[in-house]
Amino acid sequence: MLVNFAILLTCQLLGEISAKALALPVPGPVLGMAFMFAALMLRDAIRRARPNFTLGHDVETTGRNLLSHLSLLFVPAGVGIVGSLDVFEKYGIALAVALLVSTLLALLVAVMAFRLVSRLMGETP
Repeated sequence: MLVNFAILLTCQLLGEISAKALALPVPGPVLGMAFMFAALMLRDAIRRARPNFTLGHDVETTGRNLLSHLSLLFVPAGVGIVGSLDVFEKYGIALAVALLVSTLLALLVAVMAFRLVSRLMGETP
């Protein structure tokens, strides 16, 4: 599991380094996911050529284990919110409006993207 965890962190580190070094407008973790995708595709191609290749064969299990404990990562966020209650007092309404509007916009964009892809694939929703 440690090797697989190291692989996950290495991909994220490569993403962070790439984003900073190239001044890309994409977050490092997103680039890290792209690197992980490329690594998994490369691993599968190598595995087809060499069936005994096992490096990172359990990355999916490690990822699932991390996701099962994802709720622990919300504890620091909750502590940060409690530590910033004065900001919520001052800008609470503006924050609530911004959250509502951004959520609605994200939902609308997702629906439009779904409809566009459905049309391109010849399916009408």
